[in-house]
Amino acid sequence: MTTLLVILFIIIAIALYLIVIYNQLVKLKNRYQNAFAQIDVQMKRRYDLIPNLIEVAKQAMQHERQTLTEVIAARNLAHAALQQAANNPGDAKAMQNFQQAEAKLKNSLSGFNVLVEAYPDLKTNQTMMQLNEELSSTENRIAFARQAFNDAVMFYNAYRQSFPPILFAATFGHPLDAALLEFADKEQIQQAPKVQF
Repeated sequence: MTTLLVILFIIIAIALYLIVIYNQLVKLKNRYQNAFAQIDVQMKRRYDLIPNLIEVAKQAMQHERQTLTEVIAARNLAHAALQQAANNPGDAKAMQNFQQAEAKLKNSLSGFNVLVEAYPDLKTNQTMMQLNEELSSTENRIAFARQAFNDAVMFYNAYRQSFPPILFAATFGHPLDAALLEFADKEQIQQAPKVQF
């Protein structure tokens, strides 16, 4: 009788421990998915600002239609990649596509900013200045949201890879590690700014 109670107690303890592992995996996955949702919000805000910026610039930059078209095309590509990544924020392929689309958008925006410098009237345009400020502010928010997402992914992956959760993660529907979100500017962000006199 006591042997049966001890065996029953051990089975219940193991079952409770498995429930704890499952719940922790779910909680950590929901955390990184929520963190990506914050990136999604900021990216959509950014994507909504870009057409307004281009619209203001169109009037002054009549001869630069190709650059303006490239920025809009890159924005649309990045927006589509964001939607794909938002559907499964832990998927490595979706993250890679999103990162590549963002790199293309960043390059086209850099080209656009170089052209804006050649148009003094556009640089001093109040609407253009306000939109640039909004875009800059949004970029900062994206950087913070990306950091929060990567932290959440790191906690999820660390827990998923630890023992004993690794033994049960695939069974509980968590077969793979979540992918980090790293943009092409990673090396630039990590470098200290250079000051010259």
